[in-house]
Amino acid sequence: MNWLSLDAFLTRIRPYREALALALDMVAVALAWQATYLFRLGFERWFEARPGYDHWVMLGIVALYGVLLRLFHVPKGMWRFSGFGEIKRLAAVCIAAGLIAAVAVLMAQLTKVPRAVLALHPVFTLMALATMRMGYRMLYEHMRSRISGSALEQRRALVMGAGDAGRLLVAGIQHQQGWVVVGYLDDAPEKRGARVAGVPVIGTLEDAGRLAEMHGITHVIVAMPAATTAQRRRALDLAGKTGLAVLTVPSSQELLAGRAVNQVRDIEPEDLLGREPVQLDEGGISECIGGKVVLITGAGGSIGSELCRQVARYGPSRIVLYELSEFALYSIEQELSEKFPHIPLVRLIGDVKDLEHLRFTFGKYRPQIVFHAAAYKHVPLMEEENAWAALRNNTLGTYHACTAAAESGAERFVLISTDKAVNPTNVMGATKRAAELVISHMAGQGHATKFMAVRFGNVLGSSGSVIPKFKEQIAKGGPVTVTHPDIIRYFMTIPEAARLVLQAGAIGESGQVLVLDMGDPVKIVDLAKTMIRMAGKSEQEIGIHFTGLRPGEKLYEELIADSDKTVPTRIARVRIARLSQAHVDGELTQWLSAVRDDRHGTREATVTALRRWVAEYGTPERPSVGASGPVAGAP
Repeated sequence: MNWLSLDAFLTRIRPYREALALALDMVAVALAWQATYLFRLGFERWFEARPGYDHWVMLGIVALYGVLLRLFHVPKGMWRFSGFGEIKRLAAVCIAAGLIAAVAVLMAQLTKVPRAVLALHPVFTLMALATMRMGYRMLYEHMRSRISGSALEQRRALVMGAGDAGRLLVAGIQHQQGWVVVGYLDDAPEKRGARVAGVPVIGTLEDAGRLAEMHGITHVIVAMPAATTAQRRRALDLAGKTGLAVLTVPSSQELLAGRAVNQVRDIEPEDLLGREPVQLDEGGISECIGGKVVLITGAGGSIGSELCRQVARYGPSRIVLYELSEFALYSIEQELSEKFPHIPLVRLIGDVKDLEHLRFTFGKYRPQIVFHAAAYKHVPLMEEENAWAALRNNTLGTYHACTAAAESGAERFVLISTDKAVNPTNVMGATKRAAELVISHMAGQGHATKFMAVRFGNVLGSSGSVIPKFKEQIAKGGPVTVTHPDIIRYFMTIPEAARLVLQAGAIGESGQVLVLDMGDPVKIVDLAKTMIRMAGKSEQEIGIHFTGLRPGEKLYEELIADSDKTVPTRIARVRIARLSQAHVDGELTQWLSAVRDDRHGTREATVTALRRWVAEYGTPERPSVGASGPVAGAP
């Protein structure tokens, strides 16, 4: 059979699918009526024992079924996806039609219509309608399989997880050109040897490598969105060890956001964090933000834009978007307008170094909650020629925003800080530590506004983070560049970071910094190796080269300085550190006024000033990596 011609024919008639389905169903109803008579009366009496008005009865029943099929939306169903849900709808139609037909025949006193025919016809009809659909589905799947095997390179997959997500995944991708699911892997003993959506469970997760080699597998798909983070991480590790391309279904959060189970995607680094999400006080956040005016500086940045999305979920009366980049402001405004059309937005292009514009903005819109996310954060860029710009933007900009918030009577001001502010060894970290000192200073001035900060580590996927760079390097065939074989970092996802900031706004007190327990740090070279493996490549194909630490970079980041005292909060894994009061006095404002007036300071002046105010600002040790070159095993 020419399967491509059949596929083309089915594609051409697809626009008429509903009409054709209804017509075929009505023909099946008529044939079932005849088959019921044949079954009840036998071939010899098939015609002679039937009343003369039987054809009118049959036409009436066919019309009745046609109406009920339309009422139950049966013709809208796609036969190639037919399953138990479709059978249930067909059964409902047949039962309803059988009852109505029986009542109508009895009321019309059509006594020559056999009662057994009236009783059996719905059963024969259900069998006919279900058989047509199952037959078409089998034909369609066989056709797609033949086309995939002959016209395209076949993608042979193992699916980890034989639960609901795995079943829905297989039901979806089996109909996509090029996919053949060979089997499931599941650790549940009761599922061993079972068939789910027509596909067998052929082993456990530990069997992935052996079965992949045995069956010529090209892809492993992890379909475990409801599993714990540890279980999901184990599955991803086992899948990665096969050396094949690894895909995953959307996470539970993505499914709640509307993504379909069969929308498989590549493994993202956040899938590999191995940390359960922090459970926050949703009620407290809602009480803090709901019905209030919220202003977000740096609203178009990685963290700022996610803050906008998260804030909008809690129903503020207005969101003021304050952003220097025209394009970034336009992008987040368009997204929020589409997703949250009921929330008023104020879109302002502004610079936090412009105190008068901030005063005007705060005075006009009177924000009650302020999230200060505007910052320069790229360590190497801020270390040399841009050091003074970093000081003015990160530290002076924070002072300006705090001043405007205090003068306008804002309730809460939350600074977005970083783990690089702890014992900083670079200009960027020192300017953020100085910004924390500004928070401490403002908190001690007796303002009605509560000033607080929140620290977290590297944010996956944010601008300037290592993840996009690794992805690009792997896509180009390598090498992947890492600064040092021992460098480690704490990581969190953008949504995690934004939720922590919102929690700080809800539970923090003036002068405090909130710190997230981010779990174990991640060795960057291990992250690079994992990303290479999850892309279906080997370290022999994609080399790893060590380039040496960059200016101002240190091997590890600390989340809490030694001089800070931390206490637990009612939110698990969120702690509070009271900022040190060292060097926070009236001279701080005089220094910042001088920084405001000097627009073109040198790097030397920046470092000198920061070392006066940030006592812990030091020079990082620069361990040698040996000869800069590829890691063992790389080309």
